[in-house]
Amino acid sequence: MAAFEILCACLVILLLLYYYVTYEFDYWTSRRVNGPKPVPFFGNTKNFILGKMCMGDVFKSIYDKYPKERMVGAFIRGEPVLVLRDADDIKQVLIKDFTTFPERHSEVYEKAEPMSLHLFRLDAVRWRPLRTQLSPIFTSGKLKDMFHLLLNCSEHFERYLAEMVPIERIVECRNLTSKFTIDVIGTCAFGIEMNALNEENNEFCKMGRKIFRSDLKTLVRNTLKDIPWFYKRIGHIFDDHDITEFMTNITRDTIEYRKKNNVRRHDFVDTLIELKDHPEKLGINNVNDTFIAAQSFVFFAAGFETSSTTIAFAMYELARNHKVQEKLRDEMKQILSSCSNGTISYDDIKKFTYLEQVFRETLRKYPPVMFLSRKAERDYTFESTQLTIRKGLKVFIPVYAIQHDPSIYPDPEVFDPERFNDDNADLKNSMYYLPFGNGPRNCIGARFAVYQVKIGLIKVLMNYKIDVCEKTEIPLTNEPMSAIMLQPRHGVYVKLTRLT
Repeated sequence: MAAFEILCACLVILLLLYYYVTYEFDYWTSRRVNGPKPVPFFGNTKNFILGKMCMGDVFKSIYDKYPKERMVGAFIRGEPVLVLRDADDIKQVLIKDFTTFPERHSEVYEKAEPMSLHLFRLDAVRWRPLRTQLSPIFTSGKLKDMFHLLLNCSEHFERYLAEMVPIERIVECRNLTSKFTIDVIGTCAFGIEMNALNEENNEFCKMGRKIFRSDLKTLVRNTLKDIPWFYKRIGHIFDDHDITEFMTNITRDTIEYRKKNNVRRHDFVDTLIELKDHPEKLGINNVNDTFIAAQSFVFFAAGFETSSTTIAFAMYELARNHKVQEKLRDEMKQILSSCSNGTISYDDIKKFTYLEQVFRETLRKYPPVMFLSRKAERDYTFESTQLTIRKGLKVFIPVYAIQHDPSIYPDPEVFDPERFNDDNADLKNSMYYLPFGNGPRNCIGARFAVYQVKIGLIKVLMNYKIDVCEKTEIPLTNEPMSAIMLQPRHGVYVKLTRLT
């Protein structure tokens, strides 16, 4: 009898659990919104949860399946989410009605995940004043002032390449370019010599790679975040405490050194000092070390990963497209020959028109962030379809899918910088090109990233020919455990041959 009662209790629990994860599965059908049929416990993200497909590819499969729909109803586990396909609807969410969609879908977990208190993930109330205070750091004037520091780092990068590639060598591009981007971030933003190019086992490189690793622990952590109330209680188990401690200590030590020695550089760290000393600028009474360190964390992490990966993807495509590579190198030679002592100035970068096209096509094919997300702050009705979504519902804009849509970009898998020449550039709707997002919550460091990537590519191409090799994966496959950032599964390998 006891065994029968236990069996009945288990059955009731399973039925309740089943009801809990499926009770909203009629949300989109009741509103006559087309979308894929959800699977209990998985929704439409089964392939991601099982480690078979990254979220960018999951959204792409949903996007591709409904080519005639403006919007598609989908489910992340049991939660209904809306996937947008139409430029006007995307513009409504990102720009026109931003006040209704000021937040991303990601939660902030102050105790479970201290480094989540950063600009990218903060709620709208804390995000607005912080964005206002940090924005002046990334103006064209500030970038122009620090441009000489960027050039110094690129010269170190050039010397490192000369030592590492005396004649020819197969390299893993992301490992190579991350050393350059870490040194740039350290020098320009933190005023620290990170020495990533000089130290084989550099601590900053280790931390950078760990932040963006794709492994079982990361997959479990990302999966548990779909149950926020549960993750808040047990998420600390999965936090990378060494990263939290490292970023907190390095930020605190840098601030203390500057204060003690009266060092002023008018850069990112000085702004953090100002916010810590004057928390009223953020509308709060106290700004603790963790909050300040979280801002350092996101700037370090974003600059490390997105720029280094973009340079790596560009090198990969140039290795496969020698005509593009030669045309780009010819432009570089021509412009550099007219520069004083062959030294590039801040204003000279604007002259590299074909480099701009290569850069934009790289980001078109390989957007660092695979999708954008927003959360409705109130009930909202879309003008185009009169569909009303409830407060708190999450809206996704599948950037990777849009930028690989053949109806928008013909032959999307072909690397063609001419898509972005002067004749074609104005033909594309800006809502169909979103590597840096758009609207008030776009990428704050976009301008910095542009210059960093272009300078890095100039140093590589002016000294080396890039070729495919036996280790080059063609085509590249996406890391299936990646939740947000686009990452290659098996690395990006090319052969560098020194130019004579």
